[in-house]
Amino acid sequence: MPIKAVIFDLDGTITQPYFDFDAIREEIGLARDSGPLLESMEKMTPELRRKAEDILYNHEEKAVIESKLNSGAEHTLSRLRAEGIHIGVLTRNKRDNAYAIASRHNLQFDAVIGREDGPVKPDAFGVLELCRQFGVTPKETILVGDYLFDLLCAKAAGACAVLLANHHKADDFVEHADFCIENIRGILDIIANKNSE
Repeated sequence: MPIKAVIFDLDGTITQPYFDFDAIREEIGLARDSGPLLESMEKMTPELRRKAEDILYNHEEKAVIESKLNSGAEHTLSRLRAEGIHIGVLTRNKRDNAYAIASRHNLQFDAVIGREDGPVKPDAFGVLELCRQFGVTPKETILVGDYLFDLLCAKAAGACAVLLANHHKADDFVEHADFCIENIRGILDIIANKNSE
């Protein structure tokens, strides 16, 4: 089935990895190994959660300002656009931050789903919602990301899961991926192969 949409994770996929989540957890007052940050924040009292959100927001603002694109990101997105393939971003970050990254680096996303839009990855919601917006099925969609939640989210939605294995923890996630690439440009080869089947 031809690929009609590619959904990208943001930090670590389109942009070079920036966040040190262990350090953010410590600043918030959580143990370094306390698990996913957003899920931990959901269990906090309203007052503690507000403080935690402020800390996270400050880190996210800094991430936008200091962001650098991953090698091949700009080329890959422009090729997808030229081929008429929808470009979505699905992030556990805020939607506005994704658009700020796009503006800063002169990128164009067709749609972005952020954490304020509904259940976050690994829930299938974001993939299904982007597919709905694009008028495509999950089987016509690739999700590429650098972390386990990206792959689990793709699988839960019935989309093709592609791991960007550009970091030392990638081996831990490989078993959940349909494809593994070391540079984001590898997406173009996957699409060319799938579209010629």
